[in-house]
Amino acid sequence: MRETQVRVADLSGPDAAAVGSLVRAYLVQTEREKQTHLGEPFVAERLPDRYRDEVAHPARAYDGAVVLVAELDGATVGVAVVQDAGEAGELKRLWVDPRARGHRVGSALIDAALDGRDRPLRLTVWDWRVDAVELYRRRGFVPVPSWDERPRLLCFEWRATRGL
Repeated sequence: MRETQVRVADLSGPDAAAVGSLVRAYLVQTEREKQTHLGEPFVAERLPDRYRDEVAHPARAYDGAVVLVAELDGATVGVAVVQDAGEAGELKRLWVDPRARGHRVGSALIDAALDGRDRPLRLTVWDWRVDAVELYRRRGFVPVPSWDERPRLLCFEWRATRGL
């Protein structure tokens, strides 16, 4: 079995371009899905301006966040961003290159994001992303009341002390 390696990205150097590319793929796919499921307009491959820094300047966009990258056979194939959100962290932009799916890359990124956490970690996911919802549930995330008013967006949280 191929082994996934997860590490903190060096956004001041060689990882910036790979992170920008992976985040761009995530955002384009999300915008396509929003067009299909929500009827929101999306012009082929043109991302809204609000995402520009995440793609072109991830070091600036994710200042203060922990950006994790996953490598499989020496290629960067996944990304996850963990931002501070007050009493909890927030997992954002979890994306695995479709060619690397099925190799536990997403699980490895989530496990790395949870490793050593003593505060809750929350996330949002569109309800039509059934595989992602199932992955989050398997990693211990549970549904919580929404903090985001967008329709069809589900909110989940993981707690290190759950059950105590």
